[in-house]
Amino acid sequence: MSKVHSAPPTPVSPLPPESSHVARTIQTYLAPGLTVREIRPLAGDASNRRYYRVVLDGGPPHSVILMQLAQAEGFKQSEEAVSGTSREIDELPFVNVLSHLAKTNIPVPTLHYYDVEAGLLYLEDLGDMTLAEMTRTADSTALETRYRQAIDILVRLQSEATMPPNGTCIAFHRRFDVPLLMWEFDHFLEYGVVARRGKPMCSDDWIVIRQEFERIADLLADQPRVFVHRDYHSRNLMVDGERVGVIDFQDALMGPATYDLASLLRDAYVELDESLVEELVDYYLDQMAARRVVWANRASFRRLFDFTSIQRNLKAAGRFVYIDRVKHNPKFLSDIPRVLGYVKQNLQKYSELETLRRHLTPYVPELQ
Repeated sequence: MSKVHSAPPTPVSPLPPESSHVARTIQTYLAPGLTVREIRPLAGDASNRRYYRVVLDGGPPHSVILMQLAQAEGFKQSEEAVSGTSREIDELPFVNVLSHLAKTNIPVPTLHYYDVEAGLLYLEDLGDMTLAEMTRTADSTALETRYRQAIDILVRLQSEATMPPNGTCIAFHRRFDVPLLMWEFDHFLEYGVVARRGKPMCSDDWIVIRQEFERIADLLADQPRVFVHRDYHSRNLMVDGERVGVIDFQDALMGPATYDLASLLRDAYVELDESLVEELVDYYLDQMAARRVVWANRASFRRLFDFTSIQRNLKAAGRFVYIDRVKHNPKFLSDIPRVLGYVKQNLQKYSELETLRRHLTPYVPELQ
């Protein structure tokens, strides 16, 4: 039976992991000669997890990243809404998906050890440089090179990590179907419109808007499904020397090929020049064609990419308000104008979206 749900936020202990326990674990399970020099807290994301860098003497490794779960048995249920067949797993989604991606040579961090009782994961340290950080100082050549690397990985996710299906990986039992896509659209209406404005919508507008959202959801759900990271953007791609590493993949599922591409190129945190977006979409299509996945009509693909961007960006705008109102973390509010700017651009681009634009725009200042 299909289901859609989201897990409620759970409290995180403000205390760092006990250093002597960490030191014993590292000596026992990583290497006998390693000693802990320092444990540094790292900036977290919008989740209930906490992160630390453990600096080591006697390495390699010279450091590891310590992921602290909100609860020792927490994180087994996605913090995002999910849809698919009900399936119980005995391991964390993060560990489950990590295992699959590592076997298909996707550049994910090595899991050195998982301390189940303490709720601590000891991970390979990919450094501090995200793709988002790199874009601040990179010249145009370096920027394009890194984004091409990111697309190369994405192509492998959609080919090597997708086929053949892996029944033991939870991602293959979850999917972007109409109920989930509509849940995300409704999440935007609930938080990105009603909560943000502080008053309800006119029922006539709400009905029309949801009908238009359903048209987009039907279009996206009808596409062939591939492995989707679900949050494939510049803050979840680590620039580690010459390589790019992928993190935060625990919410992976099966969905349209355009979803991760839209996450990357219509990023909430980095706005790329439109000429570069055009080049990178073509590069993606060329790389997929080399794997015999050919879009004969590239204009049709671009339309699907743009419609996916609308869904993804509206969901992000609603999520950022949710994180502020429910998790009391306002740091993503400043990114809302950027994602809604993408939506405005796409609503104006297609005459078939005029009804949606006309009914939605009065409720969203950034679309006006």
